[in-house]
Amino acid sequence: MKRNWQIVKSIVLYILLTAATIMMCFPLFWMISSSLKTISETNSPGIVWIPAQPSLQAYLDLLQSPTFLRVYFNSVFTTTLAIVGTLISIAAVAYAFSRVEWPGRDIVFFVMLSTMMIPPQALIVPQYVLFNKINWVGTFNPIVIPGYFAGGASMVFLLRQSMSQIPKELDESAFVDGASHFQIWWNIILPLVRAPLATVSTFLFVGLWNNLLGPLMYLQSVGLYTLPVYTSTLYNINQTVQPWPTIMAAAVLTTVPLIIVFFFAQRYILEGVVVTGMKG
Repeated sequence: MKRNWQIVKSIVLYILLTAATIMMCFPLFWMISSSLKTISETNSPGIVWIPAQPSLQAYLDLLQSPTFLRVYFNSVFTTTLAIVGTLISIAAVAYAFSRVEWPGRDIVFFVMLSTMMIPPQALIVPQYVLFNKINWVGTFNPIVIPGYFAGGASMVFLLRQSMSQIPKELDESAFVDGASHFQIWWNIILPLVRAPLATVSTFLFVGLWNNLLGPLMYLQSVGLYTLPVYTSTLYNINQTVQPWPTIMAAAVLTTVPLIIVFFFAQRYILEGVVVTGMKG
């Protein structure tokens, strides 16, 4: 009887997981399917699940468009610069909070964590006013530079947790050999927290690559647009017939780097979750 109950539970679990997987994959399926349709199929009153004659014309039009290629470069450029600077600053701050003893460290750390309770929406107007006064509006600076100042208290917390688990004896031995804090941070600590660094890098990449509100506010010319902003401009509310194949093709090309990053980083993400104790 107990064995039969276990079998029933397993079957129900598999059914639920399969249903959840289908539900999560359906938007991706619909996006790819729509990108291969004609405009008439995507704007028809009925639902067309599979295109009658799949076409790559929407992808060809985008890849031959100088504007789209420029926008794609903008996304790669700003995301790369922001990730590199943010990751270095976060790792340095996490090291200071976990490996260096200094007066008021715990108080400052508590204050930093308290900033997580401030809604991001409450900072939109003050940030815009500040960036406008220093003439950053209309440039990539508001998208890239703020992260250089240890952007993201939650990311600092994750790295601090992982660095705190490394034995302090390693630091003491390195100090005896004449190593500086920078040498310890660069040569000892960072290699030991590769998995958490990969996890934080992935989260940063997803957030920066998909960022719509920031670029929409600060990038005021088409030549500076990033992919999310450019894709949103393809939809024209004043038109009855929308270029859905082009919109969906742009969304697919935007999603591809995310899938690639998750494919190669999933092992490190799992290791980072174990090391930092982070749970979903």
